[in-house]
Amino acid sequence: MKQIKLGVNIDHVAVLREARKVNDPDILQALYIACESGADQITIHLREDRRHIQDIDVKNILQFSKVPVNLECSIDKNILDIVSSVQPHRATLVPEKREEVTTEGGLDLFTYENEIAYAIEQLHDGLIPVSLFVDPTIQAMEQAKKLGAEMVELHTGLFANLFAMLNSSLPKSNHALKELNLPRYELSDRLENALEQLKLSARHAKQLGLEVAAGHGLNYHNVGQIVQIEEIIELNIGQSIIARSLFTGLREAIKEMKSLTSS
Repeated sequence: MKQIKLGVNIDHVAVLREARKVNDPDILQALYIACESGADQITIHLREDRRHIQDIDVKNILQFSKVPVNLECSIDKNILDIVSSVQPHRATLVPEKREEVTTEGGLDLFTYENEIAYAIEQLHDGLIPVSLFVDPTIQAMEQAKKLGAEMVELHTGLFANLFAMLNSSLPKSNHALKELNLPRYELSDRLENALEQLKLSARHAKQLGLEVAAGHGLNYHNVGQIVQIEEIIELNIGQSIIARSLFTGLREAIKEMKSLTSS
């Protein structure tokens, strides 16, 4: 049986805390529960606008986590200096726009080639392994290898959006994706193509000697297809786990997702 590592992203606990600017819910309590419930890794994103995770959270989580911590960050010099100083178990470089609700799309490894190369060099100088959050294309895999990353995290957002538009009530909600308001047969074809692109990219990345993770938009309904991709060794999942925890509790939500990452 294949067991994919589960990285639990606890950013959304901090989102709820920051909504009222009080220390409730306590991010460290979420950390402890995640560690006790089978999380193989804790993932957090220190954004430039500090909309959820704060600098003190990063320090506390790194100090008290019983499992490795994957720190997502932009290539902003000030952020990189912080990451280098706190030395997480891994840094994942992601694109970041202040106006976005969540990270959309993978890192542009070509337009920002020099900046990313410098970021990787700085992190490596601090003995911090680097993963790049990228769109699932062959070109991105080859560029990630060229730039010197140890790992890629495949952006599963397109796959997740297509799956939701085809298999959930999303099309009938206020959050329907207008660009994907398509006939079901076309959604089905696009979903199959998106999944195939993830498979091809994962296979090519492994052939290049890169480790392969995946994340963005994964949930209890769609994760089964991603788990079947042999080359993927890690998933980073946050929003769906925290959303499920409102009804089941965080321990049960993590344990349920953990069970789904076995194939």
